[in-house]
Amino acid sequence: MLDLDVGTLDTTSALASTIAVQLSTLIAGVAVTRALTQEGVCADAAAGLSVGAFSAAVACGALAFADALLLVKLRGECMEKAYPHGYGMAAIVGLDERQVAGIVEQVGGAAAQIYIANVNAPTQIIVSGSDRALDAAVETARQAGARQAVRMAVSVPSHSPLLDPVAKRLAAALLPIELHPPNLPYVSNRRARVLCDAQGVREDLINNVSHTVRWYDSVTALYELGVRLFIEPPPGQLLSRLAQQEFPEARAVPVDGAQLLSIVLLAERNRHPAT
Repeated sequence: MLDLDVGTLDTTSALASTIAVQLSTLIAGVAVTRALTQEGVCADAAAGLSVGAFSAAVACGALAFADALLLVKLRGECMEKAYPHGYGMAAIVGLDERQVAGIVEQVGGAAAQIYIANVNAPTQIIVSGSDRALDAAVETARQAGARQAVRMAVSVPSHSPLLDPVAKRLAAALLPIELHPPNLPYVSNRRARVLCDAQGVREDLINNVSHTVRWYDSVTALYELGVRLFIEPPPGQLLSRLAQQEFPEARAVPVDGAQLLSIVLLAERNRHPAT
């Protein structure tokens, strides 16, 4: 279907390509969801950051996995082709969204091709754009007192209007694909709202590539739905740490570095807490 050996995706050389990164993220997310479901751990709600939204759409029954594979491969190919070099992303920690927005404008904003891409936490903001603008933003953020301001190992300006053409390609590719109303709450990237209809999920999958991802608001929406156990599929542990930091009453666990049985037992305890 993909015309490639998925076993070759998870190598250092392969992961230099956003295509491999995105496909690996999708496959890992779906694999973890299915493994947990087989153990009797079923999600009460789903959300995924960036390409993780496709895993979330599969998890809630809105999108077939086979269709998700083809769409994510196309997404990665279009992104890589549009910006093979000269663009990327940077993380700014310790300043809030208003402060980072000021830095973006100071650097030149849209004219300099720089945008706020992700609001991962109240004081963890990601910006996307041209190398020159990103380097200027990193230096300005450090001078403004950011605890950390660094370029990320990302080669494309994700979640910015620079990727509007990619969103249009995704819209065309999704047109003939059947989506279903999600069978559990699906929280969107762009608006951080619970979506209950197939068209809403379709629009989120199309538009999150070219709009700011409001991840902190998405996690807040999950918390307000009553979610108290967040399980993060591979790769990484960043989203778990962020959720635990912002919602200490909840429990957030990454699958990376954990045994499946431990997560199953934790989910069981969360479902039937001791009285």
